[in-house]
Amino acid sequence: MSLGLGALLAASEYAFTLLKWAGAAYLLWLGVHLVLKPRDRLTLNSAPATGSGTRGDLIRGYLSNILNPKVGIFYVTFLPQFVPAGVNVAGFSFLLACIHVLLGMLWFALLIAATIPLGRFLARPPVIRALDRLTGIFFIGFGIRLALAKRH
Repeated sequence: MSLGLGALLAASEYAFTLLKWAGAAYLLWLGVHLVLKPRDRLTLNSAPATGSGTRGDLIRGYLSNILNPKVGIFYVTFLPQFVPAGVNVAGFSFLLACIHVLLGMLWFALLIAATIPLGRFLARPPVIRALDRLTGIFFIGFGIRLALAKRH
């Protein structure tokens, strides 16, 4: 479908202009709406979490990593270059993998610890309004830029 739309837009000046103006109008409408009527609070319209708990989340994360072939390919291709000559390759590679896992866990623990206060700050009504207005200004700018765009 995208190839058909691309071909149509390349062949028809009218279709390109129509889509360009529709997109620009939509961006402008979104931007003006965000500037004039910003939200006061964050609302999530998604279904609540399944409540599997920490253990279930850890198991799901472990399985997604262990069953992901990219993880294995990473360890098989990346780690051997750091194995010194004359040592047990399997044992040293396992040690490097354990170090990688430990560093990953520490990094993610740091990110989680940092997001808690950041999340509280970003959930404050004045911050939400300011971010909505800033996003609206960007949308308005993108809409204007799209409206003024020339076809190449």
